[in-house]
Amino acid sequence: MTTVILAEKPSQARAYVAAFQKSQKKAGYYEVSDPVLPNDTLVTHALGHLVELVPPEKYDAKYRNWALANLPIFPANYQFEVIADKQKQFQVVKALLNRADTIIVAGDNGREGENIAWSIMKQAKIDVEHKTMQRLWINSLEKEAIIAGFRDLKDGWQFYPNYQEAQTRQISDWLVGMNASPLYTLLLRQHGLSGVYAIGRVQTPTLYMVYQRDQLIKNFKPEPYLELNAEILANQQKFEAKLDPYQRFKDEKGLTIFMQAKSVQRGPQTALIKDVQNIVKKPPSPRLFSLSSLQSAVNQRFHASASASETLAAVQALYEAKWLTYPRTDSEYLTQQEFDYLAANLDQYQELLPEKMALPQTTPQKRYVNGQKVTEHPAIIMTKVVPSSTQLAKLPVLQRQVYDLVLKTTLAMFAAPYEYTETTIITQVGQVLFKSVGKVPINPVWQRLFKATLGERGKDTLPVVTPGQIVQAVLTTPTKQTTPPKPFTEGTLITAMKTAGKTLDADEAAVLKDVEGIGTEATRANVLETLKRRQYLVTNKNELHVSGTGVTLCQAVALEPLLTSPSMTAKWELALKEIGEKKRTPENFLGQIKLLIQKLLKEVPEQFAQNADLQTQLVAQQQVAQKQQAQAAVGVCPICKTGEISDRGKFYGCSNYRQGCHFSLPKQWSGKKLPISAIKQLIKTGETAQLKGFKSKKTGKAFSAKLKLVAGKLSFDFN
Repeated sequence: MTTVILAEKPSQARAYVAAFQKSQKKAGYYEVSDPVLPNDTLVTHALGHLVELVPPEKYDAKYRNWALANLPIFPANYQFEVIADKQKQFQVVKALLNRADTIIVAGDNGREGENIAWSIMKQAKIDVEHKTMQRLWINSLEKEAIIAGFRDLKDGWQFYPNYQEAQTRQISDWLVGMNASPLYTLLLRQHGLSGVYAIGRVQTPTLYMVYQRDQLIKNFKPEPYLELNAEILANQQKFEAKLDPYQRFKDEKGLTIFMQAKSVQRGPQTALIKDVQNIVKKPPSPRLFSLSSLQSAVNQRFHASASASETLAAVQALYEAKWLTYPRTDSEYLTQQEFDYLAANLDQYQELLPEKMALPQTTPQKRYVNGQKVTEHPAIIMTKVVPSSTQLAKLPVLQRQVYDLVLKTTLAMFAAPYEYTETTIITQVGQVLFKSVGKVPINPVWQRLFKATLGERGKDTLPVVTPGQIVQAVLTTPTKQTTPPKPFTEGTLITAMKTAGKTLDADEAAVLKDVEGIGTEATRANVLETLKRRQYLVTNKNELHVSGTGVTLCQAVALEPLLTSPSMTAKWELALKEIGEKKRTPENFLGQIKLLIQKLLKEVPEQFAQNADLQTQLVAQQQVAQKQQAQAAVGVCPICKTGEISDRGKFYGCSNYRQGCHFSLPKQWSGKKLPISAIKQLIKTGETAQLKGFKSKKTGKAFSAKLKLVAGKLSFDFN
C-alpha cells in the first residue's frame, strides 16, 4: 500500500521531509519513513501551479487574431494544459499519484492549495474515487506542528468544495479577461489608440479606485475658511483651545455675525473655566495581523521600502524558516491553542526585545482570542521555534522588520493596559465655549514595545485649573484652506480593497462582520503587481497613481459599474465563497459571469459610439499618447524605415507593429541591461561600441563584446 504526500512546492516538501526520521532523495520526490507514517510513503511536490487554462486559440484557431465578430468566447468545456517548463515535474507527480493507494494533499491550507493539488489530479486523470483522499491541515512548518498534523489527517473530500471555488474564480477571471480585454482594446483601436488594454474582474475596480482618487486630487480646488481659536493664560501657563462644538466659517461676514451674537471679539478678554474633567483611559494594544493588515502596517511604517508583494515574500520566507505562522490569512484572531503556546514561550520571545518587561495578561481576551472567528488560519504570529538574535541579524532588512513588528504586536496582547489621563478643560469666553484636551501617560506598558522610551513625547500637558476660575483669553481667527484627499499608498489601497472601497481605518475594518472586499488575502498583492507590471499603476515616493494608459482604460470603462464598482466585485467574492460553503454551484456563478459579458458586448460599443464626453476624452488621451510616444522615440525603424522605435515596457518596438513590422530590441541581453545610448547606436548604425558586463549562460563569467544587427536580429560581434 503506497501513500503519496503532495506538497505545493519544493521548500514545503523539504520541510515535511526534515520532520521525518528517515528520508532518501530521488528524482522529483523523496522516500520517507517515520512512526507517524504508513509504510511505503513518498513525498513529492508541485511547483506552484503545474496546470493552467489553455488560451482561446487552443479551442479554435480563429481566436488567434482578435475580432469583435468572434466574441463572446464561451467554451463548452474548459480545457487545461501543463505549463511547458513544468512538464518534467508533472510527469513525476502523475506517475506517483497513479501508483498511490492513499493521496495526502499537503499544499497550503485554503482555496489555492486545493486548486493546485486537484488540478494536477484532474489533468493526470487520477482515479480519485478509488483512492483514499486525506488532507494535511497545519498553520506552521515547525517539526512539532508537522508531526501533529500527520497524526490528525482530515478527510480530503471535505475540502473539495474549496477547489471548486478556486477553479470557478480562475475560470471567471479567464472569461472576463478573454472577452472584455479584446472588446475594449479593439474599440479603443478604432478610436486611434494603440496597445492592448487588459480588463480584470478584480484588477479593473482596483485600478478605478486609484483613478477616482487621482481625479479628486486633480480637480480639487482649495477653499479658504476661517477658524475661531483661543489661547488661554492660566496660572502663568498658556494652552490652546478650539471652538466647541467646532465649526468653520466660509467668510469674514459669517464669522463677524457669529462673534457679535456671542459677545466676543478678537484679541484679549476675560474668560471663565467652565468645567474640568480628568478621565483615566486604557486603550487596548493593536489587533493581531491578518496578511492585509500586516501589509498595510509595514507599508505605513517603512514606506517605499516595502510593497505589498515584498511584504508577502518576507512573511513567506519567515514561514518557511518556521518562525512565523501561515501568511495568507484573513483572520486577526487566535484559537485557545495558539494563545496557550505563546503564553508558555513568553520568556524566549522576551529575549528578542531590547529590554524585558512584565507581561501579566495571561488570560485570553476576546479582542485577540476567539476560535469562532478563526476559519482557515489564525492571525500571523510567532511559532514555537524562536530564532536567536544572531539568526535575526543575518536576515534581509525587511524580514527583520516584519518579524520584529509581528513579535511586538503579539507580545503587546500580554502586556498590561496602556494608561493615560485625559484632561478636558472647557473655557467660556462671552457666550462661546472652547475645548482643550491634554494627555499625560500614567503607565505606557504595551506602548513601550513600540517606542524605546516614551519620555516627554507622549505628554500633552495642561495646567491645573478649577471650575469658576477667572483666566485670560486671546481670540484669534486664522485663515486656512481645505486640503485635497491623500493619494493611495500600497498600504491604504490594500485596506481599501479589503473593505470594498469603504473609508475605514484598520481597526474598524477588523471588526466588520464577514467583511469581504476585492480579491482575497492571497491575491491582493499580486493584483497590485500585475497593475504595475502592465504599467497602469505607477509608484512615486510610496504614492500610487494611474498612468496615462491606465487613465485611458478607466475612462473607457467608467460607464460600466459592473467592471468598476468595488461593492459589486465584493458581492462576487461573497458568491464565490458560497461555492466553498456548498451554498452555490459553480455553474450558477459562471452563468452570471456570462450574462455580464453578454451585457458588455451589447452596451459597450453603443457607449463608444454615442457618448460624446467619452469620445472627447479618448481624443484628448490619443493626443497625449501620441505626444508621449513621439517624446519616447529613440529612432527610425531600420527595417520598415517609416515606424518609430520607442519604449514598449519590456522591450523597444516599432510603431508599425499593426502594419506588420515586428522589429524589436530587448532591454536586457545576456545578463546586461542595455543602455539607451547603445539602443540608439544600434538603430542608427546597426552596431555598438565595445560593451562590458555581459555574462556567459554556461560559465556565469563576465565578458565584453560589441552588438550588431544581422537581418533585424541582435547578435554578438567579437571581432
